[in-house]
Amino acid sequence: MQKVIIAIDGPAASGKSSTARLLAQRLGYVYLDTGAMYRACALQAQREGLSLEDVDAIATMMDSINLRMDFAQEQNRVFLDDEDVSQLIRSESISKMSSAISALTPVRLKMVELQRRIAHAGGFILDGRDIGSYVFPDARIKFFLTADVDARAQRRLLELQAKGIAASFEDVRADLLQRDKNDRNRTLAPLVQADDAILIDTTLLTLEGQVDLLYQHVQKILGGL
Repeated sequence: MQKVIIAIDGPAASGKSSTARLLAQRLGYVYLDTGAMYRACALQAQREGLSLEDVDAIATMMDSINLRMDFAQEQNRVFLDDEDVSQLIRSESISKMSSAISALTPVRLKMVELQRRIAHAGGFILDGRDIGSYVFPDARIKFFLTADVDARAQRRLLELQAKGIAASFEDVRADLLQRDKNDRNRTLAPLVQADDAILIDTTLLTLEGQVDLLYQHVQKILGGL
């Protein structure tokens, strides 16, 4: 079966990343964790002591950043220069910074350029906010995952608790609503469902159910059924 680019977009905690990883494994594709790329940018900014409000300084940082992705053993490993920062970028402080830094034009332009260079030949699944609408508008298959905000908040709360991070449902829900607002209203490449994206409501779906549903769509589109 021809290997294409598959884009999975949607708001935070809609199930994009977990679904994308498992779908990639089932299809024999490579999963490109675009969120990890923005997290690495946030880590670099933190190390340089930069304010995210100083866009000129961030732009200068992006001119010299040396970010590399490695896909050995179905894992996304992220390198800044020659340092593997795959674990360092998973802290809660970096998570919050990455949401803000990803909205900055010089950061998004540089990362989109890198994403296009990595995945242009196909055989990749990418998830994010703007993959089907902006990064790869000609992607062969596009999905847009959504879910009720309460369901998304509950998922995110369980993720945080599994990491030993204390949080309340109300705070997590408020944070998601703010991230939705920021994502939908950013100047460059806002969160939007592409006209040709397949809408998937994951509110009542298990992770396994999400993967199965997307897999069925892919097989049908590519002639496997």
